[in-house]
Order: sequence, then structure tokens, then C-alpha cells
Amino acid sequence: MTGIYIGDTNIANMNKKIAISFKPKETTRRLLSVLSKRGQDVLISRYGLGAKPTKSTLDAIGKKYNITRERVRQIENHSLVAIRKSKTYKESEPVFIELKEIILNLGGIVHEKDLLNHLSDNQSIQNHFHFLLVIGEAFTHEKEDEEFRSRWHVDTDISNKVKTALRKLYSKLSDDELVFEADIINSFIEEVKDLNDKYKNEEIIKRWLSISRKIGKNPMGEWGRSSSSNVNVKGVRNYAFLVIRKHGSPIHFKDVAKAITQYFNKKVHVATTHNELIKDPRFVLVGRGLYALAEWGYMSGVVKDVIRKILEKEGSLSKEKIIEKALKERYVKENTILVNLQNPKYFKKDKDNRYYNV
Repeated sequence: MTGIYIGDTNIANMNKKIAISFKPKETTRRLLSVLSKRGQDVLISRYGLGAKPTKSTLDAIGKKYNITRERVRQIENHSLVAIRKSKTYKESEPVFIELKEIILNLGGIVHEKDLLNHLSDNQSIQNHFHFLLVIGEAFTHEKEDEEFRSRWHVDTDISNKVKTALRKLYSKLSDDELVFEADIINSFIEEVKDLNDKYKNEEIIKRWLSISRKIGKNPMGEWGRSSSSNVNVKGVRNYAFLVIRKHGSPIHFKDVAKAITQYFNKKVHVATTHNELIKDPRFVLVGRGLYALAEWGYMSGVVKDVIRKILEKEGSLSKEKIIEKALKERYVKENTILVNLQNPKYFKKDKDNRYYNV
């Protein structure tokens, strides 16, 4: 399998702004100048190109001119066509070439919000970039649907291969499965191995992953199906599950509460956390206030129950063997195990001093 090194996620790199050689507002002003006053006003209102970045609806513009919303749509479409046929549009070709190169450098297909955030932090300027994308014949927009978010692309082949890869990744994930970021990126690369190697880097792959509405990442940096409670995390129990899973070993409920605040920015009471852990079969109390995940193989129940399950599975055992096996299940003192063994209601010794269940 093709692999790449994945270090810590660098959010700054993912959202860094791109240097642009042209001024988007000046470019749109020149393009709009080929239109009639009403044509200019319709596009300015529709795309939020005025002093305020607010975009107007077809109905709002129709009321202003006392025309139907369908007539407004016709004026909008006619105006876009008129701009594309104009001399000014041809003179602006370097702008569209530069924008196309930017999209190719971002992966060829980009989530609309991600693309605009790369171009500018300013909503008004973003609107001007969006208008240029709408006008430019090199750019294809695909609306948000059940599978994918709103996106732009400049290469149909790349777009189709990325969407196919996302579908395959989703189909391979089980409902509540979580995958480390490095693993899902390498799996994605395997699915698009016939694409140019320049696209096979961490930033572009994560950008492609963000296009999917069916695959998502939780605050712990793990990926899975967006519908899973392990990804779309809600409620103290689910927060706690991910915290303990990330910790990788038994952890005190007080530390679980602190970690929930740290990772999810959710303030939870220690007592509430403890109560939720007790109620959920995914967690096993393995010591004084220490919880582990049941999926790690820990036995449920108090120390007495653990001993009984051990003897049920192994048969009669010596005191030393019982202590050894019980300590793998519970973080308790040896004396606690010995005290439980002395309860004749549950345990007895045979002639070889080996304990068995009553």
C-alpha cells in the first residue's frame, strides 16, 4: 500500500490564505460595466457585490422592480451570458487562469466554503470571488446533495475519481467504526492511486475528505461515518467513550470529566460523569473510580463477580492464580480479593486448597 507520513494536523496550513495577483472587486466591476444599469443591479443584489455583502432573493429583487421572480432569473441568466460574450471577459482571461490554477493546487475539486476561506476571510471579497467562479467557464459547480457538500471543480476526471473513492471509503466503514487519520488518508490514496502523485499529500486528501457528507471527523481526530454517535458526538456517555478510548487504559472518572472539557469544550460535572459511566454497559469499573471500556475485554461486576467468572471459565484455582487473574481485571489490592475469597456463600476450597464456586 502506498503510504505517507502523517504528523500532527496543521490547521494553519489547511486554512492558509493564497496570494492573489489581481483585485477581485476591480475585476467584477469591470465585468459588470458591460451590462445595463438594471442588469448590473440584479447581479450585484443576487451575489452580494454591493457595499453590504447581503445576497437578495429573486422575490426581493422582483418586488423592487415590480416584476416576477422568473423574470428576475431571466435577467440574471441573460446578464451572465452577456458578460461571457464581452470583450472585457476575454481581457480578464488571466484572472480565470489564475483561479483555475489555484483550484488545481487545492486538489482540482474543493468544498466551496473551503475554497472561499482560502481566498479571503472577508465575506464581501468572498462574494466577489464566488461571482468570478460563476462567470468563469472553466469552473463547474455541483450543488450539495445527500452524499457531498457544495463544491467546485476544474477537472471532471479528478472530480469523478474523488467522489468514487469517497463512496468506496464509506462502504468499507462499519456503522460505529473509528479510523485514525493516517489510516483513512492512506486508504484514500490507495483508492486514487492512478491520479497524479502531486495530489497525494495530506492536505489535499483531507480537503477531499471534507467534501463528503457521509464521512466525518470527531474532535479527537478520528474518522468514521457521519451518522455515528462516535463522530457526531452528543451526550456525556459518548464524550466519555471517546475520551477513555483515546486514553487507551483505565482512567478515573474525574479525569474523564476534565478531558471532556478539554476535547469537546463541554463543561460537565464530575458527579454527572460518574453517574453516566455507571449506567452504560460500554464501561467497566475496574478499581476505585477507575473505568475501562468493556470492548477491551474487562469483566463486568464487582470483585466477587469477577472471581466467580474466572473460576467458571478456568475451573478450580489456587489462591495465587486467582489473585493473578483478578488483578488483570481489577485495579484493587490483593487483600480485597482475599477477603472476597473468604465468603463461604460463594467460594470453597477443595482438598488441594484450590478454590471453586459454590
